[in-house]
Amino acid sequence: MGVGEVKKKPLEVLERKLSVVQPTNLDTSLPRRTLSLCPECRRLIPAEIYQEDEKVFISKRCPDHGEFRDLYYGDLETFERFHEFALDGVGVENPHTTIRNSCPYDCGLCEQHYSHPGIVNIDITNRCNLRCPICFANANALGYVFELDYEHVAAMLELLKELRPVSPPAIQFSGGEPTIHRDFLKMIRKARELGFPQIQVATNGVKLADFQFTQALVDAGLHTVYLQFDGFKEEVYETARGMRNLLEVKMRVIENCRRVKPEPLSTVLVPTVLKGVNDDEVGEIVNFGLENLDVIRAVNFQPVSLSGRIGYDERMKFRYTIGDLIRDLVDQTDYLEKEDFYPVPVAAAISELVSAVHGEEKVAFTCHPACGAATYLFKTDDGRVTPITRFVDVEGLYEKSLEISQNIKGKRFGRIRALVKSFDILRYIDQDKAPKGLNLRGILKAILLKATKRSLADFHWKTLFIGTMHFMDLYNYDVERVKRCVVHYVTPDGRLIPFCAYNTGPTYREEVERKFSIPLEEWKNVAERENAGD
Repeated sequence: MGVGEVKKKPLEVLERKLSVVQPTNLDTSLPRRTLSLCPECRRLIPAEIYQEDEKVFISKRCPDHGEFRDLYYGDLETFERFHEFALDGVGVENPHTTIRNSCPYDCGLCEQHYSHPGIVNIDITNRCNLRCPICFANANALGYVFELDYEHVAAMLELLKELRPVSPPAIQFSGGEPTIHRDFLKMIRKARELGFPQIQVATNGVKLADFQFTQALVDAGLHTVYLQFDGFKEEVYETARGMRNLLEVKMRVIENCRRVKPEPLSTVLVPTVLKGVNDDEVGEIVNFGLENLDVIRAVNFQPVSLSGRIGYDERMKFRYTIGDLIRDLVDQTDYLEKEDFYPVPVAAAISELVSAVHGEEKVAFTCHPACGAATYLFKTDDGRVTPITRFVDVEGLYEKSLEISQNIKGKRFGRIRALVKSFDILRYIDQDKAPKGLNLRGILKAILLKATKRSLADFHWKTLFIGTMHFMDLYNYDVERVKRCVVHYVTPDGRLIPFCAYNTGPTYREEVERKFSIPLEEWKNVAERENAGD
């Protein structure tokens, strides 16, 4: 397949949307019906989501393989509160696939998808310099090498810039281990040339232990390192990554990201959390982030997605959900409460208002309320940690932003009306309770007036973002979550596929990788010849 085929002609653009969000049609009651997949045959089957013992479970029955039951969310109270903030997006105006079967079998994206991409992954290789037991992609285990050449990746990046109504602001090079690709720096430079505001790499950090390589990433245009960081115990890395002494490597990477010029390289710690393995360290990881705010900008927890055939009792040994994480963070710190966390769609209300003020669509993270959660922490010079909810009425801000956006739609001088009314949201900030030196009202004004990367950076560089995304597996699969996914993969054949569809469920990852791969032994022979030529 030639590179030119990546940029396949989109379908006819749908009717122009006037906003980036819309009221949800998601059933938020319990119990409720949904569709899921059989973990054995991956057939689409009915499922029920229901409460039991202050938790939320999912159960389903396949005609051929029987019944399956799993924990869907570990805290009923948080689950129900989060669903009060459900919002849907407007999808994409130029979908690349049509509906022939049903979700999740027609990904591309299709016109049934409610959200536009917020962050897009580009898997550039399935090779890696580690052999993690929990990895989605592993060339050594699969027996073939999937590795895209520069021309394919450049065409995929150009495809992303054409998406409407919003081109994704963030791209993340992933794998495998993307840093071992021989053209990785060249790919970063191409992404910078195309003007992506956020260029990220998801990495185990092994190559970034070399300072010169880390500086080269910065010089090429990389903005953020998503650093695999599972805790402080060696046995954690043995269990999750199959290797000892990785903690020393992580610490060296963080120091290198601190030392690079002209300023520290923004680093996000990404712990994959397994119950009974490292769930007792989540508070310590956050504290570590707060102690290194000059370089660590966020901690993004990922409760483990379980793969393979696993019985119920075995799954419950490791099953860990967002509800469990929030409870553990509260128990393991002295500054967090459950009410400090909100689901991701809350931020979409601000995006809607900014879109109205500027007369153009801005990215909105309208994922399912069970997909993710977040809060912001501020640390003052005296060491005091203050969550954003202590001085911001988040719910009032959310409701007022939506109210203003909805009221000015279709009205004459809508942008002017939106700008004037937008300053009403500033009253939901209690500046007297804010950390000393933080002018949050001024920062929010700049975001409303300018909506530039700089205005957003002024906010983010004063905080530690605490986030979590729980990617699904075949046992807790919910099609309603797939339809609202905001984290996608772009593929070499020109499709955009939601994260939980690509890695779990239909065999998209396997199909794409096999189509664009060569046998492992053949690749080794080619690599030896190329290295000899160098």
